[in-house]
Formats: sequence, C-alpha cells, structure tokens
Amino acid sequence: MPAGTLFYAQSGGVTAVINATAAAVIETARAHRVKVLAGRNGILGALREELYDTSQESPAAIRALAHTPGGAFGSCRVKLKSLQEDRGKYERLLAVLRAHDVRWFLYNGGNDSADTALKVSQLAAEFGYPLTCVGVPKTVDNDLAVTDCCPGFGSAAKYTAVSVRECALDVAAMAETSTRVFVYEAMGRHAGWLAAASGLAGRTGDEAPHLILFPERPYDEADFLARVQATVARVGWCLVVASEGIRSPDGRFVADAGGGKDAFGHTQLGGVAPYLAARVKDALGLKVHWTLPDYLQRSARHLASKTDLAHAQAVGRKAVEYALQGMNGVMPVIVRTSDAPYRWKIAPAPLTQIANHEKKMPAAFIRQDGYGITAAARRYLEPLVRGEAYPPYGRDGLPKYVALRNRLVARKLPEWHG
Repeated sequence: MPAGTLFYAQSGGVTAVINATAAAVIETARAHRVKVLAGRNGILGALREELYDTSQESPAAIRALAHTPGGAFGSCRVKLKSLQEDRGKYERLLAVLRAHDVRWFLYNGGNDSADTALKVSQLAAEFGYPLTCVGVPKTVDNDLAVTDCCPGFGSAAKYTAVSVRECALDVAAMAETSTRVFVYEAMGRHAGWLAAASGLAGRTGDEAPHLILFPERPYDEADFLARVQATVARVGWCLVVASEGIRSPDGRFVADAGGGKDAFGHTQLGGVAPYLAARVKDALGLKVHWTLPDYLQRSARHLASKTDLAHAQAVGRKAVEYALQGMNGVMPVIVRTSDAPYRWKIAPAPLTQIANHEKKMPAAFIRQDGYGITAAARRYLEPLVRGEAYPPYGRDGLPKYVALRNRLVARKLPEWHG
C-alpha cells in the first residue's frame, strides 16, 4: 500500500458529471488502499484546513455520486495569483498538506485550476516536499487546451441541443398568432462551443436554430436584425441562439452587466438574450420571447450524455493512476482517434501546455456567413452528445440523488486568517 493520503478538490462552475469524476477518483484510490481527503469548497478547504474524510462514506454513496449533479464537496471561484504575489497562501496550503501527509494533489477544474496545480507542484519541489500534482479536466465551456473535449461539455451540449429542438417545436406551433422570435442564451464567455452545440438541433436552413451568434465573430446589429427579418419572412418565425460572450466590433461585451469583475478577473455579464429580444422588438416590431438557462445547462444530470459520463469517469481513474505512478504536473486528457466510429483514449499532457491557455472554436467549425455550424463541427460535436445516462428515479417521480456525510477530519494547525 502506498504511504500517504490523496487530496481531491473541485473548482469553478460544477457540471452534471463532475461528481462522476469524484466517484472514480475515490473508488480508484480505494482499490489501491489510499485514503482520500476532499477539500470543502475547493482550494478554500485546503487553506482553511477543512478536509472531508471520504473513508467515512459508504461504497453505495460513492457509487451514487456518479449520477448526482452539483459538487458533492463544494466548489469555489478562487484564483491564486503567482507564487510571488500569493506566496503566503501557497505556503499555508503546503503546510496543511504536510500536516495530513498528503502526497498526491488532484485539482478538478478548468484553466485556472490547472495553473494552481502547476504552481503547487513547483512550490513543493522548491521545499523538497514529495508531492505529485495532477490536474483533472472539467468545464462546460469546452475551452481547455490539448484535450479533444472537456468532461461536462457533452452533457451541457446535449441539454442545449435538446432544449433548442423542443422549444423550436413550441414556437413553430404558436408563431402565427404569438411569438415570432425566440432568443436562447448559451454559456460561453470567449468560446462558442455550447452555442455551436445548439446547431445539432437542426440540419437545414429552415430548421432551428436559424441564427447562432458566436463570441468568435463580432456582433453586427444591422446584419443580425436583417437576417432575423428575412428568416421570419421565409419561415414564419426565427429561433436565435446567442453565446453570452458576444462582443460588438469594438470589443465590448454586448451583455456587460456593469457588475465589475469576478474572482477570476472576468467581466460580470448580464444577459445577452433579453438585450437582443428588446432590440428585435424595438427595431422590427415582432413579438419576442427569450430564455436564460444559465445553471440549468450545467446541472441537468437527468439529460446527461453517456459519452460525457464515460469521459468524466475515465479522467478520474487515470488521474489517480498517474498520481500514484509519480507523474507530476500532468493532466489526463481525451484523445480522439476516430470520428466514425467514435473512438477515444486517455493520455497524459503537461500542465504547462494547458494552464492559462484557451481553446476557441476553430474557424472551420463556423459557417461562412458566421451564423451557423459546418459539417466539420457536426462531426466533432455529435459523438459527444450520444447516449443516455439517466439517473435512477424514485416512486415520487424524481431522480434519486445522494447527499454525502462530509465529515471533517480534525485540524492539526492553527486557524488560518488569510
């Protein structure tokens, strides 16, 4: 049995399948007789020495994590700065890990989390502490570099495509006497992957979504309104999918809420859908409805992709295996080996190639007119939303999700006041 404990934490916005990754991490570690401590609310749990003892959870509860959405241990949006700027926090983090004999550090998140895992590994090396750090991929935005796709994206993409197809049928049925334009807002600050996924809902120019607005293309209001009007004239109605991060030609977020910056330094966006709906109503005089699914996109475990679930579990298992093999400063990434039939594998990638890099939609995935997806995008996206992975349902008609005991281990260090 390897000596030491393994620390696992969840970071950033959770997904429908991040708990499936957590379950795979814990089950794989248990198979190697390694104890897992989980950070309460992500990296804050390590800084505050608030560590959950996962050995107190039953095997059945851990298995049930695989079909439970949310973040079982709590997540957080906390970005640690450079080793120089936040050295006190990094040293506190290392002290907590030392106190609990943590030899393997797994951080489950996106770009910023990969950066944190890399910096922790660098600090441990500086202090001569034997610590293996592994980043574990997760994000509905699908913007992590190197990996073919991100666990969490496939399920959010499936929810988006299904929702757009279903609401399109609703709008079509009512268009003559009611709503003529429907605007659906998809997550995606800088990368339009989820907006692109909505394109799977239809195949022809007359099928919804009729117009997709990507953050990779400047928003031209005059052109957009003209295309909405033309679509309504041709089809009788128009369904628009807009990424939350679309920008005007001068680079300003169309939906800048004026709420300042979040912990990651991101502009607080306010809601592009109501803005576009108001412009369509005012300029074209058409009746408009809009929707902002927001958290529903990433929490919809009832509509998870089977492919996405398999990805989430595989990266969790491999993260533990890589850590126990001493593969420091890496992340298990998904490598696509074939589109048809869809085949994939997991391989290690250096965190230096992932941290603080961002993967946007390739130009070849966006239709020439800028308002739809190409055949290449469809070939990429379709396998990621395939298959159903329904949770078990109870007699009350609702999914049966699990709530863990989440018992904290005793503190060994003074309280942190950072």
